[in-house]
Amino acid sequence: MDPVSALDEPLKKTLGPATAKVMAEHLDLHTVGDLLHHYPRRYEERGRLTPLSDLPLDEDVTVVAQVADSRIHTFNQGRGQRLEITLTDGSGRLQLVFFGRGLHKPHKELPPGSRGMFAGKVSVFNRKLQLAHPTYVPLGRSGDAEDTEEAVDAFAGKLIPIYPACKGMESWKITKAVDAVLPRAGEAVDPLPEALRAGRGFVPLPEALLKVHRPESRADIEDARTRLKWDEAFVLQVALARRRFADSQLPAVPREPVAGGVLDAFDARLPFTLTEGQRKVTAKIFADLASEHPMHRLLQGEVGSGKTLVALRAMLATVDAGGQAAMLAPTEVLAQQHHRSITEMMGELAQGGMLGGAEQATKVVLLTGSMGAAARRQALLDLVTGEAGIVIGTHALIEDKVRFHDLGLVVVDEQHRFGVEQRDALRSKGKQPPHLLVMTATPIPRTVAMTVFGDLETSVLDQLPAGRSPIASHVVPALDKPHFLARAWERVREEVGKGHQAYVVCPRIGDAEDEKAEKGGKAEKVGKKAGHSAEDEAEKRPPLAVLEVTGQLRAGPLAGLAVEVLHGRMQPDDKDAVMRRFAAGEVDVLVATTVIEVGVNVPNATAMVIMDADRFGVSQLHQLRGRVGRGSAPGLCLLVTDMPEASPARARLGAVAATLDGFELSRIDLEQRREGDVLGQAQSGVRSSLRMLAVIDDEEVIAAAREEAVAVVTKDPDLTHSPELRTALDALLDTERERYLDKG
Repeated sequence: MDPVSALDEPLKKTLGPATAKVMAEHLDLHTVGDLLHHYPRRYEERGRLTPLSDLPLDEDVTVVAQVADSRIHTFNQGRGQRLEITLTDGSGRLQLVFFGRGLHKPHKELPPGSRGMFAGKVSVFNRKLQLAHPTYVPLGRSGDAEDTEEAVDAFAGKLIPIYPACKGMESWKITKAVDAVLPRAGEAVDPLPEALRAGRGFVPLPEALLKVHRPESRADIEDARTRLKWDEAFVLQVALARRRFADSQLPAVPREPVAGGVLDAFDARLPFTLTEGQRKVTAKIFADLASEHPMHRLLQGEVGSGKTLVALRAMLATVDAGGQAAMLAPTEVLAQQHHRSITEMMGELAQGGMLGGAEQATKVVLLTGSMGAAARRQALLDLVTGEAGIVIGTHALIEDKVRFHDLGLVVVDEQHRFGVEQRDALRSKGKQPPHLLVMTATPIPRTVAMTVFGDLETSVLDQLPAGRSPIASHVVPALDKPHFLARAWERVREEVGKGHQAYVVCPRIGDAEDEKAEKGGKAEKVGKKAGHSAEDEAEKRPPLAVLEVTGQLRAGPLAGLAVEVLHGRMQPDDKDAVMRRFAAGEVDVLVATTVIEVGVNVPNATAMVIMDADRFGVSQLHQLRGRVGRGSAPGLCLLVTDMPEASPARARLGAVAATLDGFELSRIDLEQRREGDVLGQAQSGVRSSLRMLAVIDDEEVIAAAREEAVAVVTKDPDLTHSPELRTALDALLDTERERYLDKG
């Protein structure tokens, strides 16, 4: 049989339709190859009992433990029976409960002193941890060495693999399924070139698969993990290296800055000097723009580091060189904000062809989906004739109707909001591929940048412009200490009293759409066991809403102040009007959703109160906080939460309050999320191809794999001499998974 088709064989052919259906629906495993790459999460050693002291509540677990006692209780005047079995491992105890007719079999099979493997969802009853009606496999009595040996060996030999499982497909059922397909491991296509594999001393892929599923020792597991991590890192880096190589071969029009043009005129009117970081990054960008191949650069910078200014100077250099520049923003609020701040920075230089425009001026236009027909027609005309040198817009820029006279540079703001298709759709509007500058204010650890943005050269702006003020951040435990919340509103009034402004951020809008969604979600909550901890109570409450909080603030602690609302479901003109009033200082307090998360720049806003702060991610809180302290006055960010002091959520908020270092916070954020999310699974809905590699922990593997990948692709771009690698690449980049590359 052809090796590729052996691993592509559907599981239902080998395991039967019922098992295959559960695996497909709950574990996203469809083929023999998928199952062989479904690796054990951990391994139980024979004779060593699993710690029961820290089992997670409400999660499906698998434990290996010993029966301490087993008793049948009667209830309901003797009409009902209940079997209670207590498990122990020396560190903790766990109760198993069986009811009705199903209790006699476990009572017989699990006498005191015997051991077993048990799976189920952990709950609490009478303050004791319990599994109700767990599935189990007896492993014999701890004293019966022969029986135990036989039972365990039937399972996995010396090390029992514990697989990521689901209801209806427990770990030991997956073990049996793996046993059925494991002989096929010998037919696995090895993607690593032989010289690379031998040079690094890796075991062959078939051996790695056997060792990861059925290890004889811890050394086997280490060998297998080392090899399988490398496969994942290397194949992904080859995909990215090939994309980089293909892009580097494309022709582009060089856009060299021209002396005496609009850029020089703009620089002359800047009221400050560029930071050292801005100068260095700009030099690299200008060198890229002057190249005959398209620039592909990621510019990541701390909140407030001046990325927009760097991007604007690149756009002006492109205009001077005879081209046009387009900036793609993820929301209308941000597109309007960029348009407003860029036209303000440029002054008469943004009024090309208009009365009062400067001699070297160009035209800066806005293009969004909600613009009126006349304004839209004029903007499209300005682009096709070349009258507009710069356009700032949302997804509307990607539409077929939009034509450019000569698109030379595309700037994508907040890359994590866009997929590679959208980026490429805009780039395809140039006569030749335009240069590309991607910006993000979410600092990204080096390994993630290499993995998610692997087709881009990376520049970092980590120096804040002179005159930027520090931001003090504090956690406000509203439930534990209500007087702290009262003091938070006093602080807002004090800031407004000094002539400043404030933001209040809420996770929800609170309009009819929200209510509809909430009613739909209630059915799901029915039947969930009610928690009794303060954390459960805080989580059960719906998130605070903008409309609700605004009413309370106007009538209560902020009465008499000009308090207005901003959220994503408002009409675009209304949103723009509110932002203009806030920027002009006519609004004291803006109560908003996360629409103000990026790009909104009001230097006079000095305070921010984030309600239900525990409902936001670490990086998102850092982004939001970056909206204050943008002027000369110090900034204040108050993180309001109902979560109790010892909860993980409070620890997260404490971490945000403790540092302004976005790279440190992004690391904390990513450590708390699954690898799939890191690689854009959340946006694309596609399963991550990373099962063994951890992008945070495996920096050395990723960096080394990138080097090897570049060497292989430079020598053999079409992988003509590496057919096995080509096969592995095709498996990674099937049409649905291709989307996940570059989605950060």
